[in-house]
Amino acid sequence: MAVAKNRQNKRSNALVITEALLVAYIGYIASFILVQLDLIPAPDIETNTVNMFLITITVLLCSLSVGLYEAKLRETFRGIIRRVFVSLGLTYFIVEVVTQTFFDLLQMHPYYLPTAISLNLIAIVFFRYFTNRLGLLGLGRLRLVVLGAGERASIIERRMRRDADRIGIDILGFIPLPGDNREDGIKNEKIIHLKVDQSLRHFLIENDIEEVVIACDQRRGTLPLDVLFDCRLRGVEITDLLDFIERETGQIAVNLMYPSWVIYSNGFHSQNYLRDALDYTLNALLATVMLLLTWPFMLFTAILIYFDDGRRSKAPIFYRQERVGHNGKLFKIIKFRSMRVDAEKDGAKWASKNDARVTRIGNFIRKYRIDELPQLINVFKGEMSFIGPRPERPEFVEQLVKEVPYYNQRHNVKPGLAGWAQLNYPYGASVDDSIEKLKFDLYYVKHQSMLLDILILIRTVEVILFGKGR
Repeated sequence: MAVAKNRQNKRSNALVITEALLVAYIGYIASFILVQLDLIPAPDIETNTVNMFLITITVLLCSLSVGLYEAKLRETFRGIIRRVFVSLGLTYFIVEVVTQTFFDLLQMHPYYLPTAISLNLIAIVFFRYFTNRLGLLGLGRLRLVVLGAGERASIIERRMRRDADRIGIDILGFIPLPGDNREDGIKNEKIIHLKVDQSLRHFLIENDIEEVVIACDQRRGTLPLDVLFDCRLRGVEITDLLDFIERETGQIAVNLMYPSWVIYSNGFHSQNYLRDALDYTLNALLATVMLLLTWPFMLFTAILIYFDDGRRSKAPIFYRQERVGHNGKLFKIIKFRSMRVDAEKDGAKWASKNDARVTRIGNFIRKYRIDELPQLINVFKGEMSFIGPRPERPEFVEQLVKEVPYYNQRHNVKPGLAGWAQLNYPYGASVDDSIEKLKFDLYYVKHQSMLLDILILIRTVEVILFGKGR
């Protein structure tokens, strides 16, 4: 597991460094071309260096904010191009504001910035094309086999169907073991028929296998422990299926969890005492900054809701609803009202896509998360954090606790305005969707850290820009 994570980190670092060098070089080329065309005077070395550095750093941050450096970016090449456009558009806006408003000494020639951004757009699109299509910067794919070809192993086939799901790994095949449920097992993957004795040992050595994933349906009396022990001594990673799915997909397969895995895992409670101690202070500070930036949008939204149907129906602008918070404590969440006042006259219902109960203004503010902004008040009150699982209604929690294993574990942390599940599974309106989101929520609860919070906070920009989520 550590080897694979190290390879993923190396690939991401190589991508960032290479793209940084590319952007900086294109910045130099832009200046060179404009000087040769007599469109701008030749800048001195200091000015040129500062311009290149400012554009490079801004491009990297904006690319990170729209998910372009995610090792497991689940996106078509067309989608990647769209993200590159957004990233460079943000770069142009930020650099223009910084140089024109805050730092007069950094002002660029009017021709330089649009030229540099345009050339970078072309260069990065071509670079991403060859990187993705030809597998450049892969730094070697991790060669692995899966021990098992039954029902448990089939989760790899279902969850990791596309090439984007297997970036950095090369699954040579699945080795059936006695006791595997082949009827509900692997259907379309390569099956490797081997006796689990010395033949398996020779196969692993001859094919330079770096990791073995344990995914058999029955372990007792079926696993070749002596072979696995010998492989581990040789440096081959032996990884449980749950750990493999957690690492590669960023979720925990709750339907496959068993008590001993939970007991021996690193736990579902935060061990970051500094982060816990500063939790409220950091969240209150972020909420203050967010409020200062968004109050005009909030005021405008309130006016729109009032004139849309509030004035006619005397319906409130804000909507308060009971939700389940930290350790199961109930609190009242505050949102801009996006549904009709009689939306739940027949009782609590799951929200759905294209929900007829949503108002005209409600469709827009839900798509871009504007309806969530009043929850800053909940953050100030200490009931919510900026990052965490989305709080659910007690009526639904009561149902989900009965139907979904380990559902209550998501209440080990405060609910949040944004979360890991919203980035990876943007829409949910049923028990099945709640199970899928829980897999990501438990991953967050297990891996919660300040770094992960910052990553989610930055990636939330992607949700807002592309109108994903709820």
